[in-house]
Amino acid sequence: MHAFAFRDLFYTDKRPGVVVRATLTLLPATSSGRRSDQVARWRPNHNFGDPDAREFYIGEVRFDSVERIEPGETRAVVVTFLDGPGLRDKLVPGRAWRVQEGPTLVAEAHVVDVSGET
Repeated sequence: MHAFAFRDLFYTDKRPGVVVRATLTLLPATSSGRRSDQVARWRPNHNFGDPDAREFYIGEVRFDSVERIEPGETRAVVVTFLDGPGLRDKLVPGRAWRVQEGPTLVAEAHVVDVSGET
């Protein structure tokens, strides 16, 4: 196994977080390698760049109506991001982003709307 270097993008001055409603599709296990489902809260890497990007935003995913999501399923979610440089400009309805565990793409998400701050 080799190291995966990355950088989390967030402000350190205790700004309010950003709450986003989104749809999330967990990729099938054959695509992502993921074999188990997710629980109600999940903290993957959020990549708004290209597949090789190494700068990620920090966000906790909560599933609206279920406690678990199986590979291949799409669900409504709420993502609470730590605010970071350029994040608010990226959070526009319809914007897609990559949800990763390290370098591995495990899901794709789309902004429905920005619903507030924490």
